Amino acid sequence: MWKSRRQIINRIVETTGIVLVALDLLVFFAVYRPLGNKLEAVGRGQEELRQAVRNQQFRVDLLKSYEAALPQASEGLQEFTTNRAPSRREAYSTAAHLIHKAADAAGVKLSTTGYHLQLQHKDPLERLDIDINVQGPYAGLMKFSHALETANDFILIREFTYTPGGENGAVDLRLVAELYLTP
Repeated sequence: MWKSRRQIINRIVETTGIVLVALDLLVFFAVYRPLGNKLEAVGRGQEELRQAVRNQQFRVDLLKSYEAALPQASEGLQEFTTNRAPSRREAYSTAAHLIHKAADAAGVKLSTTGYHLQLQHKDPLERLDIDINVQGPYAGLMKFSHALETANDFILIREFTYTPGGENGAVDLRLVAELYLTP
């Protein structure tokens, strides 16, 4: 009798143990694991948000530094346009003076000079196209073009064309440039 009771109790304990293990597995796979995955996903999302906030804070700091430098940049831009870009009213005389001064200093002879004001543009500065034909020795032509490139006025040389000249080893230079002007 004791033996049969003991067997019954053992079976009840075994069955209870198996049910508890099965219930534990069911709770693990049905509740704990999905909640852990959700918690992990939320953690990743929060870390991504923290990284986005750090990136945005960096951008804000960068914009603040730009904002602090803006008055100086504005003054520099105003000084540049005042001192380096002649007004449209003075464009032709400024360009002619600059070209003749550079040609005289380089010892070259101006053949022709053409000007064309660009009216269709979307830039804040206007452009005066300049087409120059010059004759002289190669060294003089290089000095002339260098003088134009390094002039105080905002002038950009767009094209050089050298061709052999006729007399005393002279070379012809066709130079196309743009002088930027304030409207």
